[in-house]
Amino acid sequence: MALSEKDVVDTSRRLLKMREQEQPRLRKISAYMRGEASSVYVPRGARQEYRWLIKRAKVNILPLVITVVAQALYVDGYRPNGKDVNADAWDSWQANRMDARQHGLHRASLKYGVSYNVVMPGKPTPVITPKSPKRMTAFYEDPVDDEWPEFAVEETIRNGLKGQTRSVRLYDDTHRYILKEDIKPGGKLLFVRSEEHGLKVCPVVRYLNGDDLDGEDCIRGEVEPLFEMQDQLNSTTFNLLMAQQYAAFRQRWVTGMAPPIDSEGNPMEPFNASVSRLWVAEDEGTKFGEFGQTDLSGYLKSAEETIRHIATVSQTPPHHLLGQMSNLSAEALAAAESGLQRKIAERKSGFGESHEQTLRLASLAAGDKRGWSDMSAQVVWRDTEARALASTVDALGKLKQMLDVPAQELWERIPGVTQTDVARWKAAAERGDAEAQLNAIVDKQKAAANAMEDAPPPPPVGVNVGG
Repeated sequence: MALSEKDVVDTSRRLLKMREQEQPRLRKISAYMRGEASSVYVPRGARQEYRWLIKRAKVNILPLVITVVAQALYVDGYRPNGKDVNADAWDSWQANRMDARQHGLHRASLKYGVSYNVVMPGKPTPVITPKSPKRMTAFYEDPVDDEWPEFAVEETIRNGLKGQTRSVRLYDDTHRYILKEDIKPGGKLLFVRSEEHGLKVCPVVRYLNGDDLDGEDCIRGEVEPLFEMQDQLNSTTFNLLMAQQYAAFRQRWVTGMAPPIDSEGNPMEPFNASVSRLWVAEDEGTKFGEFGQTDLSGYLKSAEETIRHIATVSQTPPHHLLGQMSNLSAEALAAAESGLQRKIAERKSGFGESHEQTLRLASLAAGDKRGWSDMSAQVVWRDTEARALASTVDALGKLKQMLDVPAQELWERIPGVTQTDVARWKAAAERGDAEAQLNAIVDKQKAAANAMEDAPPPPPVGVNVGG
């Protein structure tokens, strides 16, 4: 049953208030990802030069930690158990441009720890809409064991000619409710309309970066454990810039000379230092010298060690962050990538279940009850692991020759090959097989005709050949 207008408004207001509890965490993550967060201390009355150095003392490597994992996550198909063709729900995936939009869904999950997909009936195909947790929050009666949320609330801030308004959408197992609110003192949340979706489940699918039995209390993205180390890297970079600015070049000194005085009685700098100018003094007691420059190698080493710690905690191979990759054998590179590949495999397992849940719901929204009840269908992930093409093809060839694995079943394991490529190859192979069969039939008929022409003529009737 649909909620009454009063229940819709009261429920939405209560959920929006609960949703505000997670917004400071999400805003902090977003600030770190944009490189706007800084832990460098700014003393009161700091000069403009000091603030100029702070602004540039940021080496933000957190986006790279996300990108390394996200670039290895690409869903390339959705197949029922035992079949090599995509299920009907894959048409909804393609129609909603999810080949491209899935990357934003994966990145939001990796960044914030959670993201959402909304599936609603539509014509000619169901509508699939990825959502960031900054815009949507789903609420579960049991966040660990429940497959579908009890409620989900979405809010969007819009700027109009009359000021800012907030559009709110509330989802439950029967309807989507539309509300709006003027963002001003005394603004009220007003019910606009309701839309029945008829899916009998709340049409929101949750994507978790890492799942455990503690539920919502342990939703964490990839960057949250790295905040302190990113701050440490920024602080080291600031100290490096300070040393470069004030102590990395040689400072000269002079003794035994009284500084000149200006018209107001203030001491003046005796020399205009320059590369092309020489300091000269008439007094024999004047002495010149210079201070040693600051060694910057300690700062550089400290920054490198911090980046290595970030690589260790995030399971990111150090050469992705440091750019140092020389004389690495194939075995050494595989060992360096092993931790990252295990992490990617875990993310594929978790995100894959959510993708399958989304595609099942899309089947239900399209009226495909068989696709909705198919629990064995699985998404197909594109193989993005870096391998030498020659060695990969050689290994696949040995699988065919030594283990009798059909060649067509190995095509999709070639790096960089998409499901579209495999389908086109299979169609070409089928055409080639049909042509080969037709050519064999024609050749057989020609051989039979030639054999009849070359055969000796039969003996005349009534003649005794044996004499």
